Parts: sequence; C-alpha cells; structure tokens
Amino acid sequence: MAFVLSLLMALVLVSYAPGGSLGCDLSLNHVLVGRKNLMLLGQMRRLSPRFCLQDRKDFAFPQEMVEGGQLQEAQAISVLHEMLQRSFNLFHTEHASAAWDTTLLEQLRTGIHQQLDHLDACLGQVMGEEDSALGRTGPTLAMKRYFQGIHVYLQEKGYSDCAWETVRVEIMRSLSSSVSLQERLRMMDGDLSSP
Repeated sequence: MAFVLSLLMALVLVSYAPGGSLGCDLSLNHVLVGRKNLMLLGQMRRLSPRFCLQDRKDFAFPQEMVEGGQLQEAQAISVLHEMLQRSFNLFHTEHASAAWDTTLLEQLRTGIHQQLDHLDACLGQVMGEEDSALGRTGPTLAMKRYFQGIHVYLQEKGYSDCAWETVRVEIMRSLSSSVSLQERLRMMDGDLSSP
C-alpha cells in the first residue's frame, strides 16, 4: 500500500512541475531575448518605411493561427521553431550581410540562435511525444509558405534597400507575434517563476 501511495504522489508531483505537459519550459530569459531581437530589428532601420511605400506587400502572415490561441502546445513550439529558424536563415545570407549594419546583424543572429538552441531541445521532446509529422502540419506549413513568399519577394526586387526595409518591418511584425506566442507557452507550462 505504501508503494502505491508513493507512486501516486510521484505522479502528482511530476504533473505539477513547471513544463509538466511537455517537460519543456520557456524561461523568462527566452522571452526577453525575443524582445531584444525586436529592439535590434528596430535599430536596423536604414530607410523610412514611407520612402518605400511602392514596395509594400502583404506577405499573408498567418497571424490568426499564431495569435488566435487554437494551437496545441506541441504545434505552437513547432511553429515558433519554424518561424525563428526561417528568420535566422533569412538574416544569415550574403544579401542580408550587404544590406545591414554588421554589428546589429550579428547581434540579431546571435539572439535568434540562442532562442533556437533552447527550442531545439523542446522540439526534440515534442517530436518524441507527438507525431513526427509535426513539421508538415497546417500551421507549420503555413509558416514555411509565408517565408518562401518573403524570399521570392526579395529575389524579385533584386534585394534592393527598400525590399529589405519592407522585409525588416514584416519580420518585426512576425517576431512580435512570436514573442506573444512564447509568453502564452510560458503560461501554458506554468513557468511563471523562471529567471
């Protein structure tokens, strides 16, 4: 009887631990790095967006999917990982290096990479617990299509300064949504006390 009671107590403690649902908690530091990345993107502005009005484009960011709250936790982590990975890839090209202040660009890359490192561990846990086809689900696929549209746009515009400015503003919008998603994931995990 004591063994059964001990086992039940252990299960209760595990289920109430931070991140108990996936064993993956997003710390406050993770969210703060995301906010710093937004600040860096703001500092990277080289042109007034008003100067580039002719280059504006609706990239069809799947905002309702990201901010709507209908994503399950595993899907949300997969979407967040995809968004950060694609942002990192976008800013880790020769064209990006030629377009932006290299110091700010390197700081942005480092910040996104820090977030990806943490999410890689989370994604590994999610993929272990969920269907391995998570990366091919609707929300993650929508994110892939969104970033593909951004790449095509930059190519069509010849990686012009205005095209990069338009993309910078767009990525700020999407990363702002990602910070909101990260905060929501922290709440889901009950990780409100992490440093």
